[in-house]
Amino acid sequence: MDNKTDFKPYVPAEKVTPELTVTSIVMGIILAVVFGAANAYLGLRVGMTVSASIPAAVIAMGVIRVIMRRNSILESNIVQTIGSAGESLAAGAIFTLPALFLWAAEGKTSKPDIIEITLIALIGGLLGVFFMVPLRNALIVKEHGVLPYPEGTACAEVLLAGEKGGANAGTVFAGMGFAALFKFIIDGLKAVPGEVSTPKIKGFAGTIGTQIYPAVMSVGYICGARISSYMFAGGVLSWLVLIPLIVLFGENSILYPSVDATIGQIYAESGASGIWSSYIRYIGAGALAAGGIISLIKSLPLIVKTFSGAMKSIGGGAAHTGARTDKDLNMVTILIALAILTLAVWLIPAIPVSLIGAIIIVVFGFFFATVSSRMVGLVGSSNNPVSGMAIATLLIATLILKFTGATGIAGMCSAIAIGSIICIVAAIAGDTSQDLKTGYLLGATPKKQQIGETLGVVAAALAIGGTLYLLDSAWGFGSQELAAPQATLMKLIIEGVMEGNLPWALVFVGAFIAVVVELIGIPVLPFAIGVYLPVQLNACIMVGGVVRLVLDKLKRADKDEVVNDGILFSSGMIAGEGLVGIVLALLAVFGVDKVIDISRFIPAAIAPYASIALFAIIILTLLKFTVWKKRNKA
Repeated sequence: MDNKTDFKPYVPAEKVTPELTVTSIVMGIILAVVFGAANAYLGLRVGMTVSASIPAAVIAMGVIRVIMRRNSILESNIVQTIGSAGESLAAGAIFTLPALFLWAAEGKTSKPDIIEITLIALIGGLLGVFFMVPLRNALIVKEHGVLPYPEGTACAEVLLAGEKGGANAGTVFAGMGFAALFKFIIDGLKAVPGEVSTPKIKGFAGTIGTQIYPAVMSVGYICGARISSYMFAGGVLSWLVLIPLIVLFGENSILYPSVDATIGQIYAESGASGIWSSYIRYIGAGALAAGGIISLIKSLPLIVKTFSGAMKSIGGGAAHTGARTDKDLNMVTILIALAILTLAVWLIPAIPVSLIGAIIIVVFGFFFATVSSRMVGLVGSSNNPVSGMAIATLLIATLILKFTGATGIAGMCSAIAIGSIICIVAAIAGDTSQDLKTGYLLGATPKKQQIGETLGVVAAALAIGGTLYLLDSAWGFGSQELAAPQATLMKLIIEGVMEGNLPWALVFVGAFIAVVVELIGIPVLPFAIGVYLPVQLNACIMVGGVVRLVLDKLKRADKDEVVNDGILFSSGMIAGEGLVGIVLALLAVFGVDKVIDISRFIPAAIAPYASIALFAIIILTLLKFTVWKKRNKA
């Protein structure tokens, strides 16, 4: 088995090449902001984010090696290290912080200011990076050959395949450009509807249809047919089973007091979407909460083993050799920084966290950073139960706050701030681990990567507040455009503990649906997300999964290249649509969206067919850059 003594990185420790340069820092920060904003938009729409490490690595190779004619693989590595931090920080932030906006919309509190959001994101991100520093030797070096770190290893392979960097970077940029164009046509010009659905059927309240957005389809392609089918199955259950049953059996009923119209009145006025908004969301929230807890319980043996193993490794860690590839940030500096951040959480007035809350953050933060860092090494970032960790933290933190007298909206805001920081800590610690694995394989200087990760966190934290404000102003969190499923779930959990006024019957129905799904062997989290989200969105994801399935079944020698090109093109489409989504939100805030809206000129009779035609073009564009792409046979 490989270990520290016999492993030789691609760039030897004695060789010094450019790493943390002005070029790599500027490019990395741009990508951190771009992928952070794009993933924030995507996560709020579909409840899932995608890794930015490989697209960032490909873009770095394309720009640095091909365009700028520089030949330092470690410089490209720093770009992807900084760039991927934006996506991870955005993922942690959007799973929790929109709950503060949702309470503001209900009149319970004022909107969080941008400084509060920035500080919460910044402190969570920095804690995630600094907690990982003492774990690097234990997890990355001593466990080399044991922990594969799949995304980190894949990213190293991409960077090593530098001679293909130009062509691959072109595929990512093409995806960005085409998705930007399609998004502008659909949601900017509104030349075609972004969604097509079956009309109302007499006697049956169910409906099905699909969205036509390139980023949503790209999520399905990247996740693959299996995960996409689980999400679609959840959507089918909600929209073709639960909604028709609710309307059939409860047409003249009001299921819980906060809804002021009968089920029949809601359906007559708003159709199946109205039933989804009033009732199904709580069933989906119950399924999501149960799914997160189930995934955490299943991981408990691994979590305990992980934490104890990491602590032993740190305790008996080998002394540093003094080589360039063995230099971390100074531990005294790290400890001082951790002390300052802990005090900042408690003492800065903009952050609604007490001393007890600060202690909870440090204890749970270090525990979950350790767990996250090791678990992504074993099962990859996609299977890291971050939402389960956040749910567990929220439940415990909310109970502690309630018992210590921090109740009402002040206690709830404090709980969501604690949960946000912990969620960001876990996400950033996992991302940092993958990046350090990439650097270990390539021969990067860990200290410079840790500095790069810190810069990426700072850049993304400064951008995330404005991004959330912009998206909320344009469409509002909890709407069909931005369902924000995880944040809505976190809000429901805190309210349930603090106030006890939830429609618990619906929440328990969702929870037991999740239990049944788990018992029959279906991964519960993607299914639960499918139950929560609109079926049209799930169907669009399923289309991407089907395209991926078709490409996976190809009988040709370059099948792996074809599938990989699809992943790169889809990653570009997610980034491109996310960026145009931010631009359109800006236009909506200033009222320009109504000026460029041409939907009034499109006859209603042909609009659905135009949507289907454009969706077909989007699929053909994906095939053009995969199956029909011209490749250099040499």
